[in-house]
Order: sequence, then C-alpha cells, then structure tokens
Amino acid sequence: MGIPPLTKSEIEEIKKLRETGHSLPEIKRILNRGYGTIFRYIKDVPILPEYHEIWKIKRGGSKARSAKLWSEAKVRASELIGPIGFKERLLILSSLYWGEGNKAELNLINSDPNLVRVIVMCLKDLGIQQNELKISLRLFEDIDIKKAISFWSKTLYLPRGFITKIDIKKGKKVGKLRYGMCRVRVKKAGKNFKLIMSMIDLIKSGI
Repeated sequence: MGIPPLTKSEIEEIKKLRETGHSLPEIKRILNRGYGTIFRYIKDVPILPEYHEIWKIKRGGSKARSAKLWSEAKVRASELIGPIGFKERLLILSSLYWGEGNKAELNLINSDPNLVRVIVMCLKDLGIQQNELKISLRLFEDIDIKKAISFWSKTLYLPRGFITKIDIKKGKKVGKLRYGMCRVRVKKAGKNFKLIMSMIDLIKSGI
C-alpha cells in the first residue's frame, strides 16, 4: 500500500506549526511525513512576528551544527586519504576519466577548472610530458578570448602558447561556463590510454 495523502487536519497542523516557528525537520518528526510533502505546504507560510526570534535562534543552531559536521568530515577525510602518492593519483585519474573522458582516445573536455587541473596533474605524474598535451577551448561568442586563455593557462600551470585552438559556439554563456570549456588531448597516448581504461575496468569489477 502507498502512503496515504495528508488529511485536512494534518495540512492545517503543518501550517500552524510553521507559523509558530517550527523548522521542517521538527514538523517531520511531529507528523512523520516526508520532507517534500511538508515543504509543499510550508514554503509560502509566513512565520508570525512573535515567533521570529525563536526561529532565528533555531536557524543559528542549525548552521553551527552544520559547520561542526563539515569540520569533522574534513578531519575524517584527511585521516582516511592520508598522503597521496602515485597509486592514489592513478586511481583519481582513472575515476575522473571514467566519468568525463572520451572512451576512444585520451581526450576529455570539461568546464570545471579544478577537475581539469587535477587530471592534467595526474597525467604528468603518469609520465606524460608537457609538450605531449594539446589544449583547446570551446567558448561562447560573448566570452572574452584573451581572458579565457589567461584563466586556463594559469589554472593548468601552462604557458599561454599551449592553448592553440579556440572553437567559438553561437549563443551566450550559460550557467558556470564563464571561461568556456577546456579540452585536453594527449598525443600518441595509446599505452597510457590503455592503462587508464584497464584501471577503469578493474574499478568496475570491484578490484
């Protein structure tokens, strides 16, 4: 059987709880209903003026708890990962390439500067020389070409002359594509491409 729909009394209770400064998690605990269901009925309900201070205090506590959890998570992540050596970088490269890379040749394109930078660093750790990299950009027509070249060359720690090809797309920049997309190709990459794809196959099979 599916979950029964909210009754009129439950809907009224949700709205009243919201008016009196109750948070979404609190209302969920009281009514034992899903977050999405509750949010649908509280999103347009204003909190009464006399309950604003209580609500602000709760929000402050929630932010403090979130900050504490983030801090603990970063410490735990540092403990779990430890020093990152060649083996770890190869696993990072293979995992990122699995999600973002071309499966026919060593070639990928992405707009996330940190992701592209990490992949380039890992490629260098694999023994690929700087002059074996071919870097090109795909930009929307309203993006400043000189600024985009400067941005990606600094991000990848490569001279500007390494970015030799610019593809211009019609239209305006969208979302996070402030500096367009960066394509990284590796010349004569057969051996390294096969290694990366073999690592991906091992990851798929659970190693």
